[in-house]
Amino acid sequence: MTFWKKVLIDTVLFIALAGLFVGTGMFYIGSAWMALLAAFILAILNVAVKPILVILSLPINILTLGLFSIVINGLMLELTSHLIGSYNFGFSSFWSAMLIAIIMSVCNTIISSHQDNY
Repeated sequence: MTFWKKVLIDTVLFIALAGLFVGTGMFYIGSAWMALLAAFILAILNVAVKPILVILSLPINILTLGLFSIVINGLMLELTSHLIGSYNFGFSSFWSAMLIAIIMSVCNTIISSHQDNY
């Protein structure tokens, strides 16, 4: 999947998940432009910072059979929130960021598996 397709898919996922969790207050996006900016920053962080975190957390990732990568995805979302500002893009807690990270990972896996078929 190309960089811009990933950014666009993450933008749509951010908007959909913000609409899904609108009553709970656990995930907030100020506007569609903030969702696009958040997806772009998340993609940049996934290219620049995530490989370093994966290498540093390799021992614990091996012990947990790869489940610690979900925590790294949650950290990437929290870092994105801090860079943009929690007023425009934020989570109520780290656990809500983890839940959003899990849902986004599942959706991205499904979308990328269907992309490979076409």
